Amino acid sequence: MGAVVGGAGFAWTLWHGIHEPGAALAFGVFITVGELVRWGPDGREAAPLGAAGALAYALLGEIAGMPSTHGVPQVVTVVGAAALAGTAPHVAFGGARALDHLARRILTVTFAATCFQPLYNSGSLDEWPGQGPYYAVLLVLLLALTSLCDAVLCAALARARTGWPFAPFLRDELRALIGIGSAICATGVVIALAVAVAGLWALPVFCLPLLLTQFSFRRYAAVRSTYRQTIASLARATEIAGYTPAGHARRVAALSRAVGRELGLSEPDLTVLENAALMHDIGQLSLVDPVPAGATEPLPPEDQRRIALLGGAVVRQTGVPAEVAVVVERQADPYREQPLTARIVRTVNAFDDLAGGGGCLGGPLSALERLRLSTARDYEPRVVEALARVLARGGGPPS
Repeated sequence: MGAVVGGAGFAWTLWHGIHEPGAALAFGVFITVGELVRWGPDGREAAPLGAAGALAYALLGEIAGMPSTHGVPQVVTVVGAAALAGTAPHVAFGGARALDHLARRILTVTFAATCFQPLYNSGSLDEWPGQGPYYAVLLVLLLALTSLCDAVLCAALARARTGWPFAPFLRDELRALIGIGSAICATGVVIALAVAVAGLWALPVFCLPLLLTQFSFRRYAAVRSTYRQTIASLARATEIAGYTPAGHARRVAALSRAVGRELGLSEPDLTVLENAALMHDIGQLSLVDPVPAGATEPLPPEDQRRIALLGGAVVRQTGVPAEVAVVVERQADPYREQPLTARIVRTVNAFDDLAGGGGCLGGPLSALERLRLSTARDYEPRVVEALARVLARGGGPPS
């Protein structure tokens, strides 16, 4: 859809020519720079500078007091070409998700421009709301609708890419609008209003502080990445010490996150779940005699609870958030008394043990059947069925 819209805008602009080429070039460079310095595909909005510039161009009505004459097709063309130029290096270096980002950018800006440009060019905005404060309020309302459109698009793309439920993705996107989404919208409005008064000189004035802010976010992202690597290193301690088989914690964490997503957990809950799954066996470091093959599922319930409590005590000493320690501590409780995250860790850990990841009873189908037979006492049926759906879609058995 993004390619069709972009192609149509380009064809129309090629046929009718470019209006105000100086402004088109200035905004195109602004957006391209923003896309080039994006910090990677993991963030909701990886290129806030490019997003703000694209929205500002879509809502641009005047340049230094003179009415602009570009329309919706030219907005689509300029933004699409600039976003493509800035995204190409990321695609070349293996960022396939950058294509989804490009499609979102084109469709979102098309929505904003379609809402604004016809009203402005027809003179309807001169009658109401005029050029006073109500004009700025109108721009904010239009951007709020645009942000909602972008959230729906982002959730739909994530649903198509992963096959996971749409509603949790949309909930996460709407929650993110309160943070960086609202900041990008406000910046886009301010840039459009500043260019209307001061002309194109407003673009470099806004570019520098936005770049500095974006680099600050990159530093923050690097700190979070280091934090995740630290947790992964702690999780490997049981493997290095010979208490658990190689890859067990990683498999449990990856499959737990997939099951959590299948059950509709929010992104913060998924992070807690993943971290707890990585460290769920760390209590075994306190044992004098290692558990055979590191598999805790065949142990008596009292031994499982003792290892879980020891693990929670260790986790609390590492500085990891308390929510993670709670999941580790309660993973061996009766499932009706557990939070959902602990139920997921317990189920997936048992599956990995039974399926052969820990050298145990063998076979993913047999493991899944054993879990189903134990749903009356040990495992929540809803979690077991979510695990079965993830495996059926290609989540795969442990390897």
